[in-house]
Amino acid sequence: MASGGTVGGVMRHEVIRSPKRRKTVQARLVDGIVQVTIPARMTKAEEEKWVTEMVGRFQRKQATEPIDLASRAEILAVRHGLEQPDSIRWVDNQEWRWGSCTPADRSIRLSTRLAGYPAWVIDYVLVHELAHLTVAGHGRDFWDLVNRYPRTERARGFLIAVGLEGSAGLEGSADPPVAAPAPRAASKAAPDARRWPTTSEQRTLW
Repeated sequence: MASGGTVGGVMRHEVIRSPKRRKTVQARLVDGIVQVTIPARMTKAEEEKWVTEMVGRFQRKQATEPIDLASRAEILAVRHGLEQPDSIRWVDNQEWRWGSCTPADRSIRLSTRLAGYPAWVIDYVLVHELAHLTVAGHGRDFWDLVNRYPRTERARGFLIAVGLEGSAGLEGSADPPVAAPAPRAASKAAPDARRWPTTSEQRTLW
């Protein structure tokens, strides 16, 4: 038995309840419609949760397709005197952070949830991760690099407003939170000290 509809008025979906499916949920795009196959015994609340999740994934994927991360990273690196990554890509499994960087293999990953945000916010996240190729932690040297991007403060405010930027409980955080210093030329106090925890691991997460 199947039911159809729209999610957020953006992408049509169809729910298929399968008596053969026990635990797993599957989704695929067929002729512009997201077909979500769920176990027949799943409750209506569980169905709504999974439809939102699966349709959201497809919508985010569509939103990322026009954005060439490699080109934007190259432009920003040259413009702000930062190192360039060996690889950079979108990922859909970063629910609690906007991006991550692994200095060891010089790779950068950005959450697909950023795709619908203004370009200057995405550029800030790119600069943040590019800076990690040079400085793994979040000390003064790191923020001196990030603050080369002129919209850093504005972009951080935007991400704080949507509720995730600089969460204190990030996976991989091993050290006490460190404040993000203001540019050296500024006289204002550093932003909220709860932001941007450091990590002792090779992989830097935020």
